[in-house]
Amino acid sequence: MIATKSLRLRVFTVSFFVCVASVGLVAAGAGNKSAVVNVVAAEDTYGDLVQQIGSIHAHVLSVISDPNVDPHEYESNVDDARQIADADFVIENGGGYDDWMDKLMATTRNHKRVVIKAFDIAPTHLKENEHVWYNPDNVTAISQKILDVLKQKDPADSAEFEANFAALKADILKLDARLSELKAKFDKTPIALTETIFLYQSELIGLNVLTPWDFDKAIAEGNDPTPADAITAENQLTKRQAKILVYNVQTVTTITTKLQNEAHILNIPIVPVSETMPLGEHYQSWMSKQLDALEAALIQAQK
Repeated sequence: MIATKSLRLRVFTVSFFVCVASVGLVAAGAGNKSAVVNVVAAEDTYGDLVQQIGSIHAHVLSVISDPNVDPHEYESNVDDARQIADADFVIENGGGYDDWMDKLMATTRNHKRVVIKAFDIAPTHLKENEHVWYNPDNVTAISQKILDVLKQKDPADSAEFEANFAALKADILKLDARLSELKAKFDKTPIALTETIFLYQSELIGLNVLTPWDFDKAIAEGNDPTPADAITAENQLTKRQAKILVYNVQTVTTITTKLQNEAHILNIPIVPVSETMPLGEHYQSWMSKQLDALEAALIQAQK
């Protein structure tokens, strides 16, 4: 069953920042002018990281910024191409996750445009799993590369970028510490997943994922899992082998809905996660809130 998703919804989150008068436009003693770097991010997760580091010196447009839109299946258009054509800096996930960005960039020429792919920068990869931003250490490495590009594009504001990156990195280290704390409490707890996205964090926490990997991968790709895998995944809930169910709210099929219904009937805690950062959040607050929900579910499952 192909996932039911809003494929054509386009939601742009554009952050405009204007420097008042000419204050700060001239770097002291150097004569270098501060710049506003035009950035297009494929997903709002990366757009947020750029904005946190670049602050008022980055004008960021995130093509995908709605949890109802699946970046795997997004359909781009001419407006997207126009924005990318004028960008100083483009960031995408890569790894086959958002290939539509590559197709758009292939239609335009901009020799000044810098393009980075988070998947290629991330030091840790799981088997056939492009969701690298679910590993905080990967995000630190990606943020470091973002810092480097912003400094290249706007050298006059390098010190500010460095300070912003340091603050972001400190928050990400708190996420690492949180994951370690959860591992100390819940290591080897058996859980079920509807998709591969959470595997990066389930591994760091030491959770025992019972769901067949082939089942999760099929759902992630919008395909039907085998009947045998679907039955196994269902039995792991009905027989109460899995203590909680973690499901991807952006990958909904009749099969995943059935698993959610089974978990609800059996009073098995359900933890929603998403691929796209919710509106009004930063990366670190988004991840922290999801971990809050996970911890609450794991505590409930122990009772």
